[in-house]
Amino acid sequence: MTEVVILIGLQASGKTTFFRREFASTHVHLSKDNFPNARHRQARLLRMLAEALEDGRSVVVDNTNPSPEDWAPLIEIARRYGADVKGYWFPLDFVGSQERNARRGGKSRVPDVGLYATLKRLRRPGAEDGFDELYTVGFDGDGGFVVERG
Repeated sequence: MTEVVILIGLQASGKTTFFRREFASTHVHLSKDNFPNARHRQARLLRMLAEALEDGRSVVVDNTNPSPEDWAPLIEIARRYGADVKGYWFPLDFVGSQERNARRGGKSRVPDVGLYATLKRLRRPGAEDGFDELYTVGFDGDGGFVVERG
């Protein structure tokens, strides 16, 4: 069965690194960061999601996805194609995200105003939001991750 994995967390919270370690060999990676100059980035992302699911491929949506307004359209498309929907919540660590973001180079560094804007909208997902499964992702202290159900 195909699945849509939605990563949810502040910029520089470890989402892309987590994708690379856990899903890169099995899932299509979709991120608005991959088309920074495109018009209508959300529409393009949703179209690419639908195309991947139509082809029977599982997908990871690697954006901040801070609120139900962001993940609801993703869940709707997943349901249309009969895919399972899994949410991975990266708990808020604002100071840690700021520090990791400051180490980023070039265009991958997010201006602090972007972190604050996401912080205002960031909400932990719940079962009532339409996810089939929810997980919480944290750092293990050795450069890896700890994933817990719920």
